[in-house]
Amino acid sequence: MTATLGTATATDIVLHYYELVDAGDVTGLVNLFTPEATYCRPGYEPMVGHAALERFYGGERIIRSGRHTVTTVVAHGEQVAVNGNFDGELLDGREVHLRFADFFLMSGDGRFTRRDTFFFAPLV
Repeated sequence: MTATLGTATATDIVLHYYELVDAGDVTGLVNLFTPEATYCRPGYEPMVGHAALERFYGGERIIRSGRHTVTTVVAHGEQVAVNGNFDGELLDGREVHLRFADFFLMSGDGRFTRRDTFFFAPLV
């Protein structure tokens, strides 16, 4: 079941989010979150609210540029799960190629109230 939020589905909104990230549109992507939204990402304290998200996407993020390729999207009600690949360049010039999984919780108006990111990395 895919939630319909106005004329866009939750899946459409999530896919648009990745387009905005890849384009470096900080204002546009932050506006996809509610003002009190929380973003949890490995290696960072939870980011709460627009100001924290703007700081992260505006310069704290260690990624200079790149492209997300979404391979799977599963939407059920207000929840959307995404699996994909990211290829890009870090601020220090190194290339990065990794798999990721994201979990979004949507508000009734089609914005994100929570996002949790996980990376596939050899830890054990």
